[in-house]
Amino acid sequence: MKEHYYEKLLNIRTRDNQKKSNQSIHYHPYEPTPYEALEQLIERYDVNKSDQIVDFGCGKGRLLFFLHYTSGAVVKGVEMNSTFYEEASANLKNYSKRHRTLSTKAISLIHNSYAEEYEIEPTDNRFYFFNPFSIKVFMKVISNILVSMEKSPREVEIVLYYPSEDYIYYLENQTSFELKNEIQVEGYYQQNQNERFLVYRGLTPGALK
Repeated sequence: MKEHYYEKLLNIRTRDNQKKSNQSIHYHPYEPTPYEALEQLIERYDVNKSDQIVDFGCGKGRLLFFLHYTSGAVVKGVEMNSTFYEEASANLKNYSKRHRTLSTKAISLIHNSYAEEYEIEPTDNRFYFFNPFSIKVFMKVISNILVSMEKSPREVEIVLYYPSEDYIYYLENQTSFELKNEIQVEGYYQQNQNERFLVYRGLTPGALK
């Protein structure tokens, strides 16, 4: 029911999963975050218009449109699969037609590139991952984020959904990021303890808290 409701509300199509794997062994098959999980995320995690969120492996853009509609935050997607990029771009046009009163400039950036090639902007401060790629790629992306934080001191948060043990180990043992919050998805976590969001906070030394 939630799938149909939000797809109609947002005027997008993101429900179909990927039918075949990506050619690269480092990039995982597409699967959108369930709307039920996104509802609980937005209820228990502060997102506002001043945030600039990057979704790595954004697929058809579900997270982007949902967060933009519910929070007004600036959202950007990075997707290496050209087919999904085209579908996300089509969804952007349809979303913009339905929600002309919203500032759709805040959602106009969808990049067709590999995650490790995306250039982190000084205003990017929230980064979302739903296990989109291997730990090798994840480490490179986090390294890019840390370099950006050194150049432009600021607070940054990493949001992991259905977090892999490799991602968790790397963040907690090889970076300065610290666990800030765990959001267990009610109705799902009881059957599968991977159904949760982990929020990691990083702060450049000297940046204001």
